[in-house]
Amino acid sequence: MPCTDTEDTLELRLPAGFLPSPGEAEPGTLAATGRRGSTAPADLLDGIGGWGPAATPAGAFHLRPVRIERDLPRIARWMNDPTVAAFWGLAGPEAVTAAHLRRQLVGDGRSVPCLGVLEGTPMSYWEIYRADLDPLARSYPARPHDTGIHLLLGAGADRGRGLGAVLLRAVADLVLDRRPACARVVAEPDLGNTPSVAAFLTAGFRFSAEIGLPAKRAALMVRDRARRDPL
Repeated sequence: MPCTDTEDTLELRLPAGFLPSPGEAEPGTLAATGRRGSTAPADLLDGIGGWGPAATPAGAFHLRPVRIERDLPRIARWMNDPTVAAFWGLAGPEAVTAAHLRRQLVGDGRSVPCLGVLEGTPMSYWEIYRADLDPLARSYPARPHDTGIHLLLGAGADRGRGLGAVLLRAVADLVLDRRPACARVVAEPDLGNTPSVAAFLTAGFRFSAEIGLPAKRAALMVRDRARRDPL
């Protein structure tokens, strides 16, 4: 497989997510429920847009839910990087990436695409999803509120130097902090993508099992809430 410095380029096959109707909050923010002063998360992930920043050794980092009209050109450009395309399979015109984003944005909020913003600069693409509601749940003993993550670092200069592991740790911490019902963060990089698996291990995940998915043999990586404090 034509791939170099793939530590931070992860594969994905995710279900639909959430798109607000005109006038509603964008995915991940708090949306009105109809009663004045009453609010509820606009996704099934406890309102990612309101999670706030995380302090990392690389600087302040936060997740910003994607808006296609604002973010599509940037994400499509990243998807056309040859190294990225080898794993994500979304190279081509912007319409290819737009269709992928919309499949998440028109659903019920179980998968929320986000930009990762480091020190004010959008530099990575994330998909945070309810693994227990995903087809992935058929391949392992899923628990309620298991949360899955996928990461793409946009710039080649950001790959292969450990930044992916730093951000994976930070986002896993955010999930566990902001989603009290979630006891585990999971991921399923290609089993043959050794650098990606190593990045998850560095970020405090453990290798749980080898699983068969429709497009690959995957390494099921798990970050347990119980293991967080010793990290």
